[in-house]
This record gives sequence, C-alpha cells and structure tokens, in this order.
Amino acid sequence: MSHSSFVFTPMALRSLRLDEDLLERYKYKRQLTSHPYNRCMLEKEARDVAPLRSNAVRTPAVCHDVVVQNALYTGNLEAAQRFFPRGSSANLIIEPQGGDMRWVTRGQGLWSLTYEQELTTPLHITAGRGFIECLKLLLQRGADVDLAPAGITALHESCQNCQPECTRLLLLHGANTNAVSEEDGIMPLHACTRPKSLECAKYLLQYGAAINGQTLDEEDAPLHVAAKNGLVEHVELYLLYGAAVDNKNSEGLTPLNASCSQPQKVEDLERYFKVCQLLVAAGASVNTADQDNRTPLHMACKNVNPDVVDLLLANGANVNDMSYGAEAPMHNILKEVCYKVDHNPERIVRALLNHGSILVWPGALHKVLKHCCESLRTIEVLVNAYSHFKVTDAWVESVSSEVFKEHREFYESLFSLALTPRCLQHLARCTIRSFLHNRVHKVVPKLNLPTFIKSYLLLACRGYVH
Repeated sequence: MSHSSFVFTPMALRSLRLDEDLLERYKYKRQLTSHPYNRCMLEKEARDVAPLRSNAVRTPAVCHDVVVQNALYTGNLEAAQRFFPRGSSANLIIEPQGGDMRWVTRGQGLWSLTYEQELTTPLHITAGRGFIECLKLLLQRGADVDLAPAGITALHESCQNCQPECTRLLLLHGANTNAVSEEDGIMPLHACTRPKSLECAKYLLQYGAAINGQTLDEEDAPLHVAAKNGLVEHVELYLLYGAAVDNKNSEGLTPLNASCSQPQKVEDLERYFKVCQLLVAAGASVNTADQDNRTPLHMACKNVNPDVVDLLLANGANVNDMSYGAEAPMHNILKEVCYKVDHNPERIVRALLNHGSILVWPGALHKVLKHCCESLRTIEVLVNAYSHFKVTDAWVESVSSEVFKEHREFYESLFSLALTPRCLQHLARCTIRSFLHNRVHKVVPKLNLPTFIKSYLLLACRGYVH
C-alpha cells in the first residue's frame, strides 16, 4: 500500500491524531523544563509557528472506506458528522470502485481490462448531488474548495448538475469562478448546459465569472455553449452581462452559427428560434461564415428550422452564398426534406424561392422527386417555380408504388404535365416572379390585389399541380 494511502476508518483516524497530540505535548514538556531561557524561547517559537501550522496545506489522503463513501453518496449528515468530527480534515481523495471498463498497462507489454476509477472528493460528491448540509459540514472542516483530483473542481460539479445552492455556498467559501478543467479546458460557466443551471450561472456572474472566457479545446465562450444548447434565458443573461455576439470559436462559429448548426427535433425548434432572435436583436451578423464557408442560413436549412430561416432572410441573409462544398442553402434543405417532413420543409423552400434562390437544374428534378416524394408540399412549391419542364419516365419511376397509391391525386396531376402544358394562370405567375426576381417577398405583399392572388404569387400550396 502507498505511504500516502490508508484504509480510512473513523476510529483509526481519531486514534492516530490523539497519539500525535500526546507525543507533541510530551516533547515540549521535556524541553520547557530543561532551562528557563529555553522555556521562553520555545514558547515564543510555538506561538509563531502555530498560525502557520494551522494554515498549512496538507497533502490529501486517499480514502478507500466504503462506509464513508456510502455516507457521502447518500447525503447522510449524521454519519458525516461522526466521520468528520471537529479538528478533523475533510481533504480526502476518494477512488470509487466500478465505472467504465478500459485497457490499462501492467508493464512488460502486458495489458488488462479493468474498471476506470475516476478520482473525486467528499466536496465533489455532496456538491454534485445537492447535499447542502453535508457540504456545509465539509467546508467547516476545512475542505479545499478548489481541489480537483480528476481535473474539475466541486464548482464545476455543482454547475453541471444544476445545484444552485451548492454553487452559492462554494462561491461564498472562495471557490475560483474561472477554474479551468484539465481534460477539455472548461470553466464553471461553460458547465451550465441545461435550463435548470440558470441560477448557477447567475451566481457565477455575480462572483466575477469571465463572460467571454473561452474553453481551451474548442475556444467556446459561454454564449456559444448557451446557443448550442438552445438555452434562451442563459443567452438573455449573458447578453445582459456584455457577452460578445460575434466572437468565433476554433471552427469559425459565432454563437448564431452555433445555434443554427445544432440538430433540432420538432419540440426544439421554438427554443432555437428564440435564441436566434435574441442574438440577431443584439447585433449578430447573419452572414458570418465558418471555416467551410457555411453561413447561419446554410445551417438553419440543414436543420430545417423554418422560423429561423425566415428570421435570417428578413435580416439580410444572402440566399445564394456557396459553401466550399459548392452548396447553396437550397441544396441543404432539399437534402434533408425526406428526414424531416414534420418540420414543414416546404416553408423553407418557398421562402428561399421568394427571396431569389437559384433553381435546381430541370434535368435533375427527377432526382429531387425521388428524394423528397413523401413531402408533397415541397414538391408542389418547387415545381411551381418553373414555367415549364419535361416530365419523363424517370419521374414516374422516382416515386415508389406505395407513395403513389397513398397520394394518387397529387401525383396524377404532376405526371399529367407530360402531355399537357402549364395553364395560362401559372405562366402569368412565373412571368411576374421572373420580373420581380429577388424582390418577390417585398413587392407582392404591397400590391393592391386580393389575398388569394398574393398567396398564389408567393407559391402557396393547393395540394395539386396545374
């Protein structure tokens, strides 16, 4: 067993401390009785050294006592009071058993599969689980508030697990608000990644957390983290504290880019839209591109968030910017339609077309049809942007028999264009749209026309093609 480790039991610890105190008293008693001068000098030395001795940082011992660990992991205050009496030290390193399996070297080229054991401390355990009374006890017993045996502090732990009262208590005891973790270089404010961590973030900022501090690995600021996770209230808070809206991380992403780039389920769309609203209102650039020359509009199209696309276009996003992969926003949305039909992708296709987006080469429309055939409204909006095109056998073959049977009326109206030209009404629509080009979305709503005709000019869906 290592000289810095011992099997921790309360009885053994108290016995050792009593023996040490008795030995120290006996030593001084013998010295003090030897000579009056020595006695005075020794008393002075003891007074001078005592404060230093009480403030000295002791090397934490390693605790393997399962009983102590169980008391901490369950928040048993009564047991913790017994294990950490007055005068004892709470600076311990705990090495829990179990965890994930990993390969470790045993020397001489031998490897074995063993459980990964992540070091922790009593402070980490109680702070991360919200055991506030146990945490108070440990801090009263002199636990090192910034001890980080596994690379993160107890403050990181309390923020990651959304424990605001523990966060506040640690800060009151001098926890470093800008402590950097070893593995990924994050500060406690970067650890606030869930909605319930808002109060933790407030306490950190009140105690001087760096609002624009960046992580070491990805150079994310707290605003990047909040935007990535769709944390509306966090974003609002950080902007209030002066967060920079256009700072880039190592991938060239601003917080707006970061928000738009995150995969989003239907239930997430509104949160991310509100985050983007706040960022754009704060002055975020809608055309800043990342390392691959992808703008927020490219990313919002890829993740099929119609409200965000409308927001970006309304604030001047360039509809035909090309990424380094030679893809415009229209390419990005058409590639995702079949996966996210419930996101209303036709809204994005219509918005892009009304803002002057490039069209798909007519000869490739059958490929788009094959990929997007389950979203009838997307197909309808797209084909209504053309004055004419050639319907071939490839079009019919692109739609599976199951989809055709389910949506027979729509696809019969589409395939009938192989023999019938587009109607005069549609040709007039195409002529007006061609004349207005990228001003369709601005001019048409202002025309003194019935609402029905305005909607028709703006490619509103009808459920069939004529």
